Amino acid sequence: MVRTTALITGASAGIGAAYAEQLAQRGHDLILVARDAMKLEQVAARIGEMTDVAIDILRADLTSGADRASVERRLREDPGISILVNNAGVSSNTTILKADPDRLEDLIDLNVVALTRLSVAIAPRLAAQGHGAIINLSSVTALIPATFEPTYLASKAYVLAFSESLAAQLAPHGVRVQAVLPGMTRTEIWTKGDHDLNALPQNMIMEVGEMVGAALSGFDLGETVTIPSLSDVGQWITFLEARATLQPHLSRQHAAGRYRVQDWKREHALDEALEATFPASDPIAVSGCHPRTP
Repeated sequence: MVRTTALITGASAGIGAAYAEQLAQRGHDLILVARDAMKLEQVAARIGEMTDVAIDILRADLTSGADRASVERRLREDPGISILVNNAGVSSNTTILKADPDRLEDLIDLNVVALTRLSVAIAPRLAAQGHGAIINLSSVTALIPATFEPTYLASKAYVLAFSESLAAQLAPHGVRVQAVLPGMTRTEIWTKGDHDLNALPQNMIMEVGEMVGAALSGFDLGETVTIPSLSDVGQWITFLEARATLQPHLSRQHAAGRYRVQDWKREHALDEALEATFPASDPIAVSGCHPRTP
């Protein structure tokens, strides 16, 4: 990466703060975005002690239309911003049977709507410049949908699909898009979601600095999708190849053979089911109420 300005959302702690620190160490100026201005100041002060990069703070609640619009405007109009790190997000640890719809809507607003709008705000300018990058934080839960709260993992599956499609559209214009899929990472998002990391197998939890370092190494390698924990990249390639094999079979003129039962078999099965429910000797059938009666 050449030195440019990186705008990082959710930069007040955790993954966002680690991105800020490591991008600064690579020589990039920073615009730090989050709701908590005091925490942003602390992050900026810490980075300022280690580097000489310029750091700007932009306090914004990305679930607020007005605040989000100010960040979008900055992305559209500031020619110095060539890297967007869409990190801001929130998790949910409830079941759908106990979920608060308003909280789930807030989750979608932040994890999906804000990420999409910020990407759309900067993409045309980056494409016109012929360079730049958008880094979107997804999650490994996007690949294992039966294992987590459905709205959160669906939001992360959206980020993965959105990023892969966006990468294909922007690559001809010289713009990189990367989706990062962390596993369990030691950040405060777990405590905010009332999760106890200490109760989980420690060999499944990565330190945040190591995760971000691996993600940036994946970016350097040219990866569109980076899974920091995945040692065997061949497994991901196998997944992509299997998906590609499915592609030509997903939209056809006729239904699959297993769904096209021959008419006589269907009618025969229906007759048997009706006969079992309404025997011919049944008074209801005799009276003309049998479903087969014209």
